[in-house]
Amino acid sequence: MAGATTLSDLASAIGFRTEEASVVAELKAGSEAAFSWLIAHYNQPVYSLVYRVLEDPSDAADTTQEVFLKVFRGIKSFNADSSLKTWIYRIALHEASNRRRWWFRHKFRETSIEADSEREEGSRLSAMKDTLVDEGKSPLQNVFEDELRERVETELRALPEPYRTTVILRDVEELSYEQIAEVMQISMGTVKSRLVRGREALRKRLERHLPAFGMEAGESRENRRRSGPVGGREVEVLP
Repeated sequence: MAGATTLSDLASAIGFRTEEASVVAELKAGSEAAFSWLIAHYNQPVYSLVYRVLEDPSDAADTTQEVFLKVFRGIKSFNADSSLKTWIYRIALHEASNRRRWWFRHKFRETSIEADSEREEGSRLSAMKDTLVDEGKSPLQNVFEDELRERVETELRALPEPYRTTVILRDVEELSYEQIAEVMQISMGTVKSRLVRGREALRKRLERHLPAFGMEAGESRENRRRSGPVGGREVEVLP
């Protein structure tokens, strides 16, 4: 059975690489249909990644457009040393980081505290409504879970770099260690080290919120091992 599974996984991987190579060839040839597929397939993941770096929906939308413009301009130089997905994510992180640096240098000075507060609150509500709310649950459950998710998101944003990006890529975007290493252009060992330290820092930050949700820091691992879903996926807060 294990052998069959391995062969099946291998066949799927080969099929995926063949399909990706075909898409890349179409993109390099200037196919509008291929670019439409690319945007439809990657727009939401790229936006989600960029939004978590910038925390502003307008800036995230503008940066996402810039990412695909860079992809359009640079696709002919793509040499398949990495997968198309990790190449796009690498561009996305680079553009988001540049945008964030620009914001701190310029935009922050031009924006009032009140405007920032209103925009941040609106962006949080919009993000939660669009991506996290399960309409099938009761209003009380939704309120409770929204508050829990928001606190996890807040503490995740507060993590220092590069640990925050590493945790986001692994626990939210679900990239493999290999893909993260390619995106961030670091070694596998560095990925694992940053992930351990990032998760531990997040766990410590989340511990102070446990009493508000009827949990105590001394509870068992089984009762506390999950902090709640972030971006549609549960994030483990204990190592």
